[in-house]
Amino acid sequence: MTPTPTPTDGRASAPAVPTVVDREAWQAARDDLLVREKAHTREGDAIAAARRGLPMTEVDAASVVVGPHGPATLLDLFAGREELVVYQHMWHPGAPAEDQCAGCTLTYVAVQDPAYLTARGVSFAVLAQATWAELAPFVELMGYPQHWYAVADPGSRVQDEVVRGDNSGTWACFLRLGDRVFLTGTLTGRGCEATMPALALLDLTPRGRLEAWQEYPEGWPEGRESGWFWRAHADGGGSGWGAGRPTPQWARLGAAPAGEDDDHGLGSARPGVGGLPAGVVGECAGAACHCP
Repeated sequence: MTPTPTPTDGRASAPAVPTVVDREAWQAARDDLLVREKAHTREGDAIAAARRGLPMTEVDAASVVVGPHGPATLLDLFAGREELVVYQHMWHPGAPAEDQCAGCTLTYVAVQDPAYLTARGVSFAVLAQATWAELAPFVELMGYPQHWYAVADPGSRVQDEVVRGDNSGTWACFLRLGDRVFLTGTLTGRGCEATMPALALLDLTPRGRLEAWQEYPEGWPEGRESGWFWRAHADGGGSGWGAGRPTPQWARLGAAPAGEDDDHGLGSARPGVGGLPAGVVGECAGAACHCP
């Protein structure tokens, strides 16, 4: 074993780093962990198999949502395919873009291109409890594909609570049999980490997510609140829940048509205005959220 390097930046008590060992010892430790990783993968396979064996329940196929081309039924969203994956994106009516859900942004942003789903014969859509007039500028700001639909628009008709969602950020899978539609499965809360590859990559790093709930070796940097880097300052650094905006938005601010204000048509509501409780930046900071 060789000495662990000491940082040379002048700090009196620098954070600890992993122990330095020779290549053979490193490989042995890596192989030991690989046994657990493979067991974890196989258990995931078994859970996925059990999920495919779940029963299903019928929903209102005639539910009407409003999207870029006007009203459409839930059945229309299948585009003739057998299966449909929907993300029910949290929405704060009247709030500006920077106060929309950072957790939902992370959940959706890396999987917004449905090319692989389409190739497998699965359709894809995002539903939000908004009007289309509110939703359209947000979709444009973010440069998202035109598969977003409003369920709270004057032209919508969504009485089925499963189709409408509970505004908590949920993946829902549907199966079509002719003109009938069935719910087969859902994911919410930390289940949504399945579509957050940034978190999977951070979990590969020695520092991890630097969130207080995670276990760390002695001497590691102190963790912060869950999701503290889901919002960021203009310099790209994580801002915590009380400042900044959802991290990917900074790269999009120069992409909107000239002449639009910073809120991109989403109003000027701040915490305590437009339905957001005082002291809360989006529901992600409140007990109603299914974020971390």
